[in-house]
Amino acid sequence: MDGHKVVVDATAESGGSDLGPRPQKLMLTALVGCTGVDVLMILKKMKVEPEAFHVIVEGELTDEHPKYYHKMKVIYQFKGKDLPKDKLEKAVKLSEEKYCGVSAVYKKAIDLETEIRVVE
Repeated sequence: MDGHKVVVDATAESGGSDLGPRPQKLMLTALVGCTGVDVLMILKKMKVEPEAFHVIVEGELTDEHPKYYHKMKVIYQFKGKDLPKDKLEKAVKLSEEKYCGVSAVYKKAIDLETEIRVVE
């Protein structure tokens, strides 16, 4: 982890101390971080600067053990006035199809859905 510490734990009900996120939740975090950084860097090169930017990932686990994410929805939420939708879409597409290694791996095993929201 490049010298950084990450605390991972289980819930108290599961025998843990709830001192950190569950390992599966870190899968969602990895996707948010990877694609979020890509999109912002691509938009910066395009000279597009949203007032705010959020990436939300919703994951759906299987019912049976071992439980794993079989479906994820990535929601890219941009805030700003007169943001060029075509550039937002291009930045997201480049991240998902060319740059984000996490997305590339997840797409092989998980149904990934994308949504772009713009709030003025």
